Amino acid sequence: MPIPRVIPCLLLQGRKLVKTVRFKKPTYVGDPINTVRIFNEKEVDELVFLDIGATPGGKPPQAELIAEIARECFMPFAYGGGLRTIEHLQTALANGAEKIVLNSVLHENLALVREAADRFGSQSVVGSIDARAGWRGKQKVVTRCGTKKTGCNPAEFAKTLEDAGVGEILVTSIDRDGTFDGYDLDLVRSVAEAVEVPVVACGGAGVLADVKRVVAEGNADAAGAGSLFVFQNRNRSVLINYPRREKLDELF
Repeated sequence: MPIPRVIPCLLLQGRKLVKTVRFKKPTYVGDPINTVRIFNEKEVDELVFLDIGATPGGKPPQAELIAEIARECFMPFAYGGGLRTIEHLQTALANGAEKIVLNSVLHENLALVREAADRFGSQSVVGSIDARAGWRGKQKVVTRCGTKKTGCNPAEFAKTLEDAGVGEILVTSIDRDGTFDGYDLDLVRSVAEAVEVPVVACGGAGVLADVKRVVAEGNADAAGAGSLFVFQNRNRSVLINYPRREKLDELF
């Protein structure tokens, strides 16, 4: 059986690489291009870039930065943030992104998913679900970097996205984001059991054992992580890192 994908998920704020805690308090961690070069050396298979300032600021995708990343990147990467029209998606893909990640627009214009899937192929379209537990503990989908409630159940919404044509789902626990406390296994499992397309879990990875658990117990097809790969430890000293292939072989 092939090793599940273990994917660095990197947050952009303009041309800066940052990392958040529960989608707040972004901390500067470096230059995205230099970070790509380090991940090249570590033979990472895939990257995800999410521009967290684009949608709140009403900004389009950063075409020049996407192209610059593509010129340096030895591996395929996905890009999200500010993608609101088919032209935006075309821009991201034409400048080198292999996949486009859609989030807030899913609740404003779901028809864009079908149009994108028909034009670019479902394999290029990732539906991103950000979820947070309410005061009763029930998980609900939120958008616009966690600031807008939708009332949607994550698993039910994941099925809606699959039916609309997405080829992959990225599910992120806002409550676990940047905490090093491990993935929300119940959240991930509920989404994975609701759909047939691959599910990438994100939010909370603190050690490699968390990655193994979210695949084995959360039924995720892949594990995304931010803090685990940009910080050395909980003290948040910056260190861009990624496990050796032998380590991943042992893990799975």
